[in-house]
Amino acid sequence: MDSESQVRQLEAALLEQAESLAREQRTAAVSARERVLADSAERLKIAEEREILSAKIEAERLVRRQTQSAETRLAAELDRLRWALTETTLARVQQAFRELTTDAGRYLPVLESWLAVAAQQLPPGDLQVAARPADLSLLSVDWAARAARLAPGRQAELVALETPSEGGLLVRLADGRAQLDQTFEARQLRLAEELARVIMERLFASAPDLGTLVHG
Repeated sequence: MDSESQVRQLEAALLEQAESLAREQRTAAVSARERVLADSAERLKIAEEREILSAKIEAERLVRRQTQSAETRLAAELDRLRWALTETTLARVQQAFRELTTDAGRYLPVLESWLAVAAQQLPPGDLQVAARPADLSLLSVDWAARAARLAPGRQAELVALETPSEGGLLVRLADGRAQLDQTFEARQLRLAEELARVIMERLFASAPDLGTLVHG
């Protein structure tokens, strides 16, 4: 083989080797590019997921704050309405009781029922029944018979109530060991909390039954 043929063969081998190396480099570059793109896409996906998660957390936090704020405002408003309705209702009951005290035919049975309840609930012993001066004349008529009927087995003394009152009775044992305050003010105070609860339950329904305040 002459020298020229050997040179051409060497050139061809070198060219083939160069092309093979170029193909390998190109394949490696494509693979590297794909890896970079995949890695970038994965990083972007993770970043997006983190941002979405962060946004969800922030949104949930904002919703909770807004909900808590709304609940606080609602609770305050309901509380205001409850007390406003309670005060209004108690004022109406007070007015109704004042009207009741001017009608002896209705008022005397109420006083008698309150005395009977006190006589049943207080421990054994003689009683003192205190009433406002305006009611003493009403109760004192045939008092002995009335007391025997309402507080059987007890002596009951009718006395003037020492503190101002819209009406009712303060019934106590003569020796001072126990008493049951059946004045309108005391009964109103005892029922105020229950009245507030009932008003809250029926806030958007109907007004509570207040008959027990006068007749119970």
